[in-house]
Amino acid sequence: MNTDATIVFVVDDDVSVRKSLGRLLRVAGFSVETFASVPDFLNREHHGGAGCLVMDVRLPEVSGLEAGAKLSQANYRLPIVFISGYADVSTSVRAMKSGAVDFLAKPVGEDDLLAAVRAALDRERQQRQIRTEVDQILQRVASLTPREQEVLHHVVAGQLNKQIAVRLGVGEKTIKVHRARVMEKMETATLADLVRAAGKAGIPKTDRQPQL
Repeated sequence: MNTDATIVFVVDDDVSVRKSLGRLLRVAGFSVETFASVPDFLNREHHGGAGCLVMDVRLPEVSGLEAGAKLSQANYRLPIVFISGYADVSTSVRAMKSGAVDFLAKPVGEDDLLAAVRAALDRERQQRQIRTEVDQILQRVASLTPREQEVLHHVVAGQLNKQIAVRLGVGEKTIKVHRARVMEKMETATLADLVRAAGKAGIPKTDRQPQL
């Protein structure tokens, strides 16, 4: 099985709906797999590639609105397009607050569904790119020595070399060397780039000290 493929997963307990949605999506050029329930989907071999879910709000065992927690526990971050034959404002609001890309009322219009699926896949690609970038930054942070990580935190906090030297009890020239190595290992050309990268790695701009 190709885990790198982009797949649209349709989850609906109505056989006729599963078949019609699956047929529509396949004709539009998507790879599709269909399931009758969230547990059925989760029992599938874990999909590590790109994709999205087209899911009924009202499902047996685990409802569509409850699926987010189950998917997260199973390490899934796939965006969801909710569909429902019992659409109301309250349900649609809850669905969108749960992170849904769209909420469509049955019978689902072909153009609406295809547009929603394309939007979901675009979002998934963007999120995947962000996760990849963050993973790369975290790997660079992990490559720093303990002292370099200390220097990184102080630099991100806005401290000057002489301030960092005082805090760490070393010479300012030593801090300049560490700082240069941090910039090199983090693959950043400017302080602004370094601060942005640190922010994406979850390193906050804290512990600011007054200039000496």
